[in-house]
Amino acid sequence: MTITLTQPEEPGESRRSDNSTDGVTTEIIWVTPEIAAHFLSKDSLNRRLNTERVTALADAIRRKEWKLTHQGIALDETGGLLDGQHRLHAIVEAGIPVQMFVFHGLPREVFPFLDTGKQRTGADTLLSTGAKHRPLLSSTIRHVTLFNTMPNEPWRGSRAHVSNGRILSAYNVDRDRYTEAVAVSRELSAHLFASSTAVAASYFVTTEAAPAANLDDWISGLKSGASLEEGDARLALREVPRDTQKRGSRRRMTMQDQMAIYIKAWNAWVDPQKAGELNLRRLRKGEKMPIPVELKFGKAN
Repeated sequence: MTITLTQPEEPGESRRSDNSTDGVTTEIIWVTPEIAAHFLSKDSLNRRLNTERVTALADAIRRKEWKLTHQGIALDETGGLLDGQHRLHAIVEAGIPVQMFVFHGLPREVFPFLDTGKQRTGADTLLSTGAKHRPLLSSTIRHVTLFNTMPNEPWRGSRAHVSNGRILSAYNVDRDRYTEAVAVSRELSAHLFASSTAVAASYFVTTEAAPAANLDDWISGLKSGASLEEGDARLALREVPRDTQKRGSRRRMTMQDQMAIYIKAWNAWVDPQKAGELNLRRLRKGEKMPIPVELKFGKAN
């Protein structure tokens, strides 16, 4: 079967470079699933396929997060595939064409030197913003995204992947609140059982739902515990032991467990009448993630 590498009926133009260095030429084309499958049929040297990586890339394509970059497809002198197998498999899985650089005529001996660098992290992506505490910030954005998109599904594996582009976009849209959440978590995490990420992500989603809540009282109560009466949700949250794993249990407390406990305490503090009996424990099997109580301006606390 012969496939002509012409641009499919998609926006943009297919461009080919007239310059050649030692027989290497480049072009930008729209790679359709059919073209991707054709390239993959020439795969003879690539590494073992990481299916989670493929699924994560395919999900990014479906969400229209794909961007044209220098990372594309590399073919050797005979048309064999040297680099790009995960990107090509993702196009096939997504069933959506994307624009991509294609390098033709690379010597086969360059294969060992391809994709040997460290993968860029979300924290690396935020470097250009000048933000502080980027690892914590990146992790916070990721878990806020997971809370908002798949609160009751496991936050692991390829389905829980949040692309660097998505992290950067979320930060640019709401950078002040993410910056505040990270700053508060760095103050509070020393006084609570939860990790800095769990505190920051929980703070973000709860204050987003209840911007009219008295945040100074919430924060000061958690930090000092002074004058808090028995039954106060802040005191209960402070008293959740750091080692909450039951003796003899192998199940570690997940990020979802930590956020659920924080949100339950928050809800009981914001709206005690709806709180009922406050039981700050990890999520039971089948239990859904609690939803933060809303408290908008104009409503009484």
